Amino acid sequence: MAKNVKSKRTKARRLKGFRDISADDVLARDMMISRIREVYERYGFAPLETPALEYVDVLGKFLPEADQPDGGIFAFRDEDEEWVALRYDLTAPLSRFVAMNRDLPMPYRRYQVGPVYRVEKPGPGRFREFFQFDFDSVGTSSMLADAECCMVMCDTLEALGILRGDYVVRVNDRKVLNGVLEKVADGEALSDRVGLHILRSIDKLDRVGIEGVEQLLGPGRKDESGDFMSGVGLGAKQIDVVIRYLSIQEKTRAATCDALQQLVEGIAVGMEGVAELREIDEALRGGGYDEDRVVIDPTVVRGLAYYTGPVFEGVLTFDVVDEKGVTRQFGSVFGGGRYDNLVQRFTGQQMAATGASIGVDRLLAALQAIGKTQVDSAIAPALVTRLDKNLTAEYQRMAQELRSAGINTELYVGKQGIGKQFKYASDSGKTVAIVMGEDELQSGEVSIKDLRLGVELSQEIGSDRKKWLEEQPAQFSTPRSGLVKSIQEVLARYSAI
Repeated sequence: MAKNVKSKRTKARRLKGFRDISADDVLARDMMISRIREVYERYGFAPLETPALEYVDVLGKFLPEADQPDGGIFAFRDEDEEWVALRYDLTAPLSRFVAMNRDLPMPYRRYQVGPVYRVEKPGPGRFREFFQFDFDSVGTSSMLADAECCMVMCDTLEALGILRGDYVVRVNDRKVLNGVLEKVADGEALSDRVGLHILRSIDKLDRVGIEGVEQLLGPGRKDESGDFMSGVGLGAKQIDVVIRYLSIQEKTRAATCDALQQLVEGIAVGMEGVAELREIDEALRGGGYDEDRVVIDPTVVRGLAYYTGPVFEGVLTFDVVDEKGVTRQFGSVFGGGRYDNLVQRFTGQQMAATGASIGVDRLLAALQAIGKTQVDSAIAPALVTRLDKNLTAEYQRMAQELRSAGINTELYVGKQGIGKQFKYASDSGKTVAIVMGEDELQSGEVSIKDLRLGVELSQEIGSDRKKWLEEQPAQFSTPRSGLVKSIQEVLARYSAI
């Protein structure tokens, strides 16, 4: 006789870098997205949805001169042997959509929210699937659109409960940076590699300080661990140009533009960048967005090979305590800029575009850190309990009355007794429970339990149910005809409807 062979059970496991998200966080994220959407639509942006999968060449993620996808994306071959991949941002799909729909009204203004996927090393707060919420204006070169990006960023952060003084939008222009690079070159040819290393050194200012940047521009820098990073190898005169640029710290946007103009005087691309910053400043002043909300900051780099003009980022300036107990600032949660070359990949013609993106998960973590995401975790705040199986039809009628009145209501469908039903109500975040037995039915009443005021609701009622009901400070009776009104009054105490 053959031995019984145990079937092999599948091990429950989750992909590295991905996560399960609880109801509280999903509801908080949905609430945040709803408020962001209201701001975007206030400025006239309309929704767009694009597929999560795109052809790899559409995403621009092939290795140079190779039929293999670049790193950092989830890619595979489809049934036609074409390389496809999960989108890594929402901008590349937008560019593809615009190229395929040339009859769109211009400027085309859209917003989009959804998950994006990147093959990056997972870490605290860093996942391979995360949400972004973008807005973009395509088909306009006006600096009004870039100024508007800054305004939307301010309005969005404030709509989420972040106070002025707890955030700042920082603005710069890549053309100014290019002017600085020309100044550094001083008439000589500066290779793309050297220019890229200079920009990367500037981008490290927050981490290594001005002295560290100076070392990285020169022979190199040894960090705290003793590791040595080779420098760009610039001469003292060239380094001085960059340090003077990074040392510009004026009190007003206009004064910052004046200082930048002095530095890049006579360099066409740099002067063009300064002129764009002046236009943005003028538009912001006209809209009432002063330096307490938006500043011009020469240290902002962003997207080394991506952006073509103004760049901006929204930074949270308040302190938080991280998972290691270290007090730090939360940093950037919002970023974007002008990208005039993406659509050109498909059409051969340049099409101006500008926009910004929120890192939804990162911003949600910031809101949670300052207590701005309190939500009722119960989708249905009301629970109709079942005390007597012979009254099931009446319980159904009560649940439907409450639902018809706009109150999300759950009818208990399990088989446990009333004590376990109260425990279930408490564990699942319900606000109110409705109780009816034969006695209440005969008297034309129902009992209502305010669970947020209740104490020890998970214990068994015991044999003397009437006495137990009388002893509950948060439980009261109401006429059956007044059920809806009474529930509305309880929920109104907690803004649950």
